[in-house]
Amino acid sequence: MIDRRSMLAGAAALAATPAFAAKPKPLDPTFPKGFLWGAATAGHQVEGNNTNSDQWLLENVTPTITGAPSGDAVNSFEMWREDLDLAQSIGLNAYRFSLEWARIEPEPGMFSQAMLNHYKAIIDGCRVRGLAPVVTFNHYTTPRWFAAMGGWTHAQAPELFAKFCDRAMRHMGAGIAVAMTLNEPNLARLLPLVMPPQFLDGLRANLAAAARAANVQRFMVANTVPPEDVPAVTTGMIRGHRLARAAIKAIRPDLPVGFSFAMADDQAATKDSMRDAMRQKLYGDWLDVAREDDFVAIQNYERILWGPKGRLPAPEGGMRNFRGAEVYPPSLAGAVRYAHEATGKPVIITEHGVGTDDDTLRVRLIRESLPPLRQAMADGVPVLGYIHWSLMDNYEWGAGIGHGAFGLASVDPVTFARKAKPSAGVLGAIAKANSL
Repeated sequence: MIDRRSMLAGAAALAATPAFAAKPKPLDPTFPKGFLWGAATAGHQVEGNNTNSDQWLLENVTPTITGAPSGDAVNSFEMWREDLDLAQSIGLNAYRFSLEWARIEPEPGMFSQAMLNHYKAIIDGCRVRGLAPVVTFNHYTTPRWFAAMGGWTHAQAPELFAKFCDRAMRHMGAGIAVAMTLNEPNLARLLPLVMPPQFLDGLRANLAAAARAANVQRFMVANTVPPEDVPAVTTGMIRGHRLARAAIKAIRPDLPVGFSFAMADDQAATKDSMRDAMRQKLYGDWLDVAREDDFVAIQNYERILWGPKGRLPAPEGGMRNFRGAEVYPPSLAGAVRYAHEATGKPVIITEHGVGTDDDTLRVRLIRESLPPLRQAMADGVPVLGYIHWSLMDNYEWGAGIGHGAFGLASVDPVTFARKAKPSAGVLGAIAKANSL
């Protein structure tokens, strides 16, 4: 996930956009019937003790860039029922979670019946509680054996992923509401923009240490790769997505299938801005793929102002997340508009949130992001759902547990008890009313 994650005054920002020029029509606060209101988690970030995954090895070698190890995370492998109860109690009607490939297929071709049953139970548990299961088949982490053979650069990687998706679908596919093959496969292209320069050197050293520990020449993880590996990884992931989509559709042709984009609200700050060229670089090949899917899923945390030579700094003042990055609520609607314009597909927001220890900031983000989103829908952009990141505080990539939290609920580090924050009440009230 990218950097999770100077807001201008909401009214002023909206007034500056064409859609709000001269006597806009009153905004209908009600969302369409069947609109998905949800919260998200990812297996490795919440389950704990994901020892067969590539990420676990990265966390436990020296040097590492991952921050504190994930360890128990927030113990969701044992407490998934409490997680679903929490989502239901907030008033949501959807829950996004991921299958952990490393648990289901801990060795090549060895599929765990117990783990297949585990994830099917979560899907069934969602249905019992009135939650639509939005399932990501691969959220960043891959099995350690997959990374040790070269990850997505291996010639057979796409077929191996499709085989995993086929096996999972045959066991639990009947209950899934929305399927995503991959999470933010374009992330590696954005990393140089959102991470400090020393990050890439640290990443190379971390991957080299993991390769030594695995006794292989190269250890290739999925999304967090150096720029020199992005072309080969992207080629493998695009083919992997297409084969996985076909495998899923072969079992359930009716199931909506796509993948999620890491997408900023890219804005041209000058007439000679390089924004359009950067959009092509960051999203272009994946936009082509999304046009083949049933929807386009976006995960938005920030805007990027583009000048003629690169990214410009955000305006001073306004809200900032725990890393000091700008928190700009209208960015969600901006990204949604572009995603639909570029693909022609309906949009699902599968992540949107803010890393902060101040929940009042999260409350502001929710309250100030959704009216511009509803306006985009009124202007003709088909949006199917809003899924907030995240349901609860969890293990955050590069930051460990407990700092810069993204959750609608806090988690006790000893008992793992979940406790809803005020922001959960704000989003829940909107979800239950299906209206602003």
